[in-house]
Amino acid sequence: MPDYYELLRVPRHATTEEIKSAYRQLALRYHPDRNPGNREAEEKFKLISEAYQVLADPAKRRLYDLYGKEGLMDVDLGGFGGFEDLFEGFGDIFESFFGMGRRRACRARQPQPGADLRQRVTLTLEEVAQGVTTDLNLTRRVTCRSCGGSGLEAGARPQTCPRCQGRGQVASSRGLLRVFTTCPTCRGEGVLITAPCEDCRGTGTVKERKTIHVRIPPGVDHGTRLRLRGEGEAGRNGGPPGDLYIEVQIAPHPLFTRQGRNLHYRTTISFVAAALGTEISVPTLNGRLARVFIPPGTQNGAVFTVPGEGIPDLRTSQRGDLVVEVHLKTPAKLTPRQAELLKEFLELEENS
Repeated sequence: MPDYYELLRVPRHATTEEIKSAYRQLALRYHPDRNPGNREAEEKFKLISEAYQVLADPAKRRLYDLYGKEGLMDVDLGGFGGFEDLFEGFGDIFESFFGMGRRRACRARQPQPGADLRQRVTLTLEEVAQGVTTDLNLTRRVTCRSCGGSGLEAGARPQTCPRCQGRGQVASSRGLLRVFTTCPTCRGEGVLITAPCEDCRGTGTVKERKTIHVRIPPGVDHGTRLRLRGEGEAGRNGGPPGDLYIEVQIAPHPLFTRQGRNLHYRTTISFVAAALGTEISVPTLNGRLARVFIPPGTQNGAVFTVPGEGIPDLRTSQRGDLVVEVHLKTPAKLTPRQAELLKEFLELEENS
């Protein structure tokens, strides 16, 4: 999938206006009505329209910048069934396109979904292994209870915008095109609120602090995103609320490092113990000690496995292993007796 910024030929720091301007130029160039029968132009037109729908929406653009196309897997990018669908959500809209003469339906007062929220949660490896229930404190906008989201005081009614006559858009002619732009008087709503609700001041939403209890399952990894539907900000004009995305971060552990489902632990033993063989105790995430047999002749960097003492799989719950890496320690100082024994050992080894 091509990069959305490259499709629109804009830099990643481009403003919304720059993105809008680039899209207009490319849309005029590749529109199917200017390229009848050209499947390549039609496909290009669909791609740049999809890119615009993402980059012109601040919430979708943030997800795309952070996670690429994978971050939009749960996001509805809309269809491409016709000219009106392709320009849905586009601030400046064409009433006609080189003689098309088709008017677009008014969007005023249509339901609009609420913005998504994002919250980071940092877990320890112990919490990852067992799963954890945590409390998230959110500040978000919710539907005003006093007016039910209408933005009006009790008994009041909205006034039709006199400038756009309730359409939410005003028209102007630019050469061959007649261009519709968002009405500056009502900001595209089609109505004016002359008697606003005192609690929300006409916005239809108010800020609310809420504590959400979230169960994070065992086995999540660094960067895992959990989605809580409907826990984002309130929609407008009866639109659905946004979602809450929980981004998991895992704190470094003093003893273990993680590789997928497996935990890795490094320990040091004397070269004599490695030569003769021994048994050692190693820690585990659950606090118990595991016994590991070190066979005679073990070499530096040898690896041993303790089955089932790793991290559970997020989907199957099957646990990984604890991988123990053994390193040999050479004594920095020797007693005379130790030195004598090692010399004797060396002589025997050379004569064998």
